[in-house]
Amino acid sequence: MFSAFLFLCVGVYYPAMRFPIAIEPGNDTHAFGVVVPDLPGCFSAGDTLDEAIANTPEAILLHLESLLEEDTPLPEAHPLEEHRKNPEFDGWLWAIVDVDLNALSDKIERVNITLPHRVLRALDVFAKRHGESRSGFLARAALMAMREETKRKD
Repeated sequence: MFSAFLFLCVGVYYPAMRFPIAIEPGNDTHAFGVVVPDLPGCFSAGDTLDEAIANTPEAILLHLESLLEEDTPLPEAHPLEEHRKNPEFDGWLWAIVDVDLNALSDKIERVNITLPHRVLRALDVFAKRHGESRSGFLARAALMAMREETKRKD
């Protein structure tokens, strides 16, 4: 399963991957908890069963992105039936979620943006002074801004 993901990293289109998930049943006072057995440390939750399942693909993408950023090898996937035999998940529900791995692609994509001329001129001067291209600078600045925003919210 993950060998297909490796092709994605070099720019080959790979539409989706299927992940078995274990769901700890919830009730009126406790959320439904989700664990992705093939991705240790990857979990999600929701107030309803549907919400718990719907929230899981985003958790998987975030987890895979963090593994890629840390240059950590991706774990090997196992069949759903193998996970169901694990006594740790006795009484849990099971589902399969599809995750679009193209969201993790580093394939370069041309975009069109509109900026005031003075901002674009200042951006180009700054990027050149720091040995970066306009696109490289914008990408790095966007990633840094998103990281900072996430830190503030946490």
